[in-house]
Amino acid sequence: MRVEPETAVELAAGEVVDGGRRVRGLVFLGAAVACVGFTLAIQMGTDSNFTAGEMGLSGSARGQLEAFRESCGVVALGVLAVLSGFAEPLVGAGMLVLVAVGLGAYAFVGSYAWLVAAAMVWSQGFHVWVPLPQSMALALAEPGRAGHRLGQIRAAAAAGSGAGLLAALGLSYADVAIRPMYLLAAGAALLGGAACLGIGRRIKTPGPRLVFRRRYGLYYLLCFLEGWRKQIFIAFAGFLLVKQYGVELRQMLWLWVFIQAIGYAASPWAGRLIDRVGERPVLVAYFGCLTLFFVGYAFIRSRAVLCALYVADSAFFVLATALTTYVNRIAPPAEHTPTLSMGVALNHVAAVTMPLAGGLLWRLFGYQWTFLAGALAAAVSVPVAMRIPPRGGRPAGGAGG
Repeated sequence: MRVEPETAVELAAGEVVDGGRRVRGLVFLGAAVACVGFTLAIQMGTDSNFTAGEMGLSGSARGQLEAFRESCGVVALGVLAVLSGFAEPLVGAGMLVLVAVGLGAYAFVGSYAWLVAAAMVWSQGFHVWVPLPQSMALALAEPGRAGHRLGQIRAAAAAGSGAGLLAALGLSYADVAIRPMYLLAAGAALLGGAACLGIGRRIKTPGPRLVFRRRYGLYYLLCFLEGWRKQIFIAFAGFLLVKQYGVELRQMLWLWVFIQAIGYAASPWAGRLIDRVGERPVLVAYFGCLTLFFVGYAFIRSRAVLCALYVADSAFFVLATALTTYVNRIAPPAEHTPTLSMGVALNHVAAVTMPLAGGLLWRLFGYQWTFLAGALAAAVSVPVAMRIPPRGGRPAGGAGG
């Protein structure tokens, strides 16, 4: 069959497929991402109340749990290397099974040790999954529309997250306890794995999945700093609201409903903005605003204002899509997944250490210093992002490989 140039797209391996198969692949990818969004929304929406209330963890123990969980992000790099050459949709399906097993086990854990074990199982599956949707979306996107397609995928994730949060809210209004909600999350992860099987098996990256090149140095540094900042938020922002300000489960779920509604509306817009103005101004604005947010966590004492800050901080994450489109600009298609995976690994080098450091700062000096550490990472990211060349300029970081 002859494929017209305007309807063809090159996959990561260089294979050309027709527009119909590309669209079907994007639909199944969107469905898989929506199911994962459903799963993660329940996990994120209930996590602070589960760890602070149900399990009674201290700030230090919370930090240790996150360090264990995030260590899977570093291991994920080795897992991807072992699985090099396999079809990415099949790898994704297998990883979502692990997510289902680990989160489903939350319904039954009775001790801190078992909580850590269950967290590491689902986290390992999730962290191997993380770069795959972006890589598959880039492989299926038409030339010049990478940001738009990534925005659509993020919108699908936000829609799935919204559905998951509404389901959790419905269960909470029916006075269902937290633990059964994790079984629902596990079921959604299994459905996401099934959707992966419909994407098609031609999307794969030839050669090694481990790429470390000097010319990608800015991307690596930004990933490290973003992991530092983001993990302070993930580990401690919601935990602060529950532990220090008594925010209940139903209230936390409503906050996440607002976050996902904003994400659903803003993700396509953010993708088009990145396509139009480039990565540098978007990332400078992103990290600049996050610096102010983290200073706010440290010094604001109003629960209502802190809840609004929590929503705004989470919603701003749609702008981080610029990190992925930057990879699409500086790396050839065959290096998309390896480069994204290296970024994930460096992100998680920071993500393993910062929960431990943040928990120690919380215990010794108070939570304010935990969030000031996050503000430092965001502030340092601003001048780093300013070194990204403008759209059409030569990538910084040297030409060596």
